[in-house]
Amino acid sequence: MNKINYQRELDNLINQLTKEGHVPSLLLHSCCAPCSSYCIEYLSQFFKVTVFYYNPNIYPDEEYLHRVEEQQRFIKAFPTKYPVEFIEGDYDKNRFYDMAKGLENEPEKGARCHKCYNLRLRRTAEVAKVKGFDFFTTTLTISPMKDSQVLNEIGGNIGEKLGIKWLPSDFKKKEGYKRSTEISKEYDMYRQDYCGCVYSYRDRQAQKRQED
Repeated sequence: MNKINYQRELDNLINQLTKEGHVPSLLLHSCCAPCSSYCIEYLSQFFKVTVFYYNPNIYPDEEYLHRVEEQQRFIKAFPTKYPVEFIEGDYDKNRFYDMAKGLENEPEKGARCHKCYNLRLRRTAEVAKVKGFDFFTTTLTISPMKDSQVLNEIGGNIGEKLGIKWLPSDFKKKEGYKRSTEISKEYDMYRQDYCGCVYSYRDRQAQKRQED
């Protein structure tokens, strides 16, 4: 099965919107401020972006609060062509743990992660539809640790079912990840060393012990 170049699809869509002179609204699910940095820089040139911070997977509570505050701080500090808004979703941890039952020992990028993507993107799509956004998407495709093909398939399927347009992306393309690290340094951002959930935290701690 041939892989789809989702970044090319996004570029083509942006070119079409630019020709039409239309500036659509976009609900951008964000996993953290560093990952959102390049995405916001890029997308805010063409869309009216609202960042949706919905991550019930984050562990522990202090980490969640730290990431939310860092996200808000960055949005306020970073200059954009069109204003960027912010919405915080519910920190419904039990919903994540219920979803993860039986998948606690799955590896990164495995079935648990796929279900977590689905959980967060479905909620993003629901909010986008209720609030009348033109598109929804996620910053997750910027991470080298995330499979952009899987994320776009999940997002596209959810969008089709709920009747809200999914914005295709592969933000790690065009040196997007590299740019995100540059912006993070420029704005002295907190960069976590694990994805976010208790299982990724557990695995990261085990890795550190092996490295010592």
